[in-house]
Amino acid sequence: MPPAPRPAVLKAAAALLLLGAVTGCSLLAAPGTATPGGPAPLPPRQVVLTAAQALDDSGGARISVLQEGPSGRRTAGGTLTWGARDEGALTVTDELGTGQLTVRDGTLDLAYQGGAAKHGDRADAESLDPAAGAAPGPWAGGWMTTLVTNPGSRAYAVGQTAKLSSLGGEQLGGETVAHYRGTAKVDELFGAGGELTPEQLAATVGWYRGRGVAAIGYDLWVGPGDRLLRMRETVTGTAGTTVTTTDIATVEESGAPAVG
Repeated sequence: MPPAPRPAVLKAAAALLLLGAVTGCSLLAAPGTATPGGPAPLPPRQVVLTAAQALDDSGGARISVLQEGPSGRRTAGGTLTWGARDEGALTVTDELGTGQLTVRDGTLDLAYQGGAAKHGDRADAESLDPAAGAAPGPWAGGWMTTLVTNPGSRAYAVGQTAKLSSLGGEQLGGETVAHYRGTAKVDELFGAGGELTPEQLAATVGWYRGRGVAAIGYDLWVGPGDRLLRMRETVTGTAGTTVTTTDIATVEESGAPAVG
């Protein structure tokens, strides 16, 4: 879980966002697009950190994930909860077909149609990935880890380590949202928050660098009310480029947003 931002920062951000809603200007848009005389847009880093913290505090989300790259196309969708409860239920479609991935108290089970369940835990989540190989390292490939990780936690690490810029407002799901983009060095990204031991961090960074990846690109979309709606990770290395898009909705909503 990311460290909580200072209350003063969150209160200031909330006040500015509320003022933006009242005045009709988009405080999330790029500089120069706000209403003349209105409040200035918030810095991208502040918006992303606030939205990431809000998602982390929510305790759960419905996610829809699409990964495309040299190895093909994979999808997954379902719900995750974190914090007081550690649970998940997702439908995964990959090169082995369609399977059900469940998470309960850090234990992972993945069962494909007609097959026996494979078991793992968060520490070796990638062992469930059919493309991981015989001895996967932590975050090796990242697919399974992405599916069982609170997206707010990853977005917070991106906000801490990436130099973000605003691409302005655009339409997503029928509303105007803000689009931000940045690049994070792998050692800084995975080292943020101190969640990995030095050994795990070294293994993770080594895995990426061994495949020609020194930095990872991120796009993030934030909607009104500090809602992180979409996060896209772009990894380019010696094997080509893999893009993973995660759409995020509240667990109260009727269905996962479409990935596109």
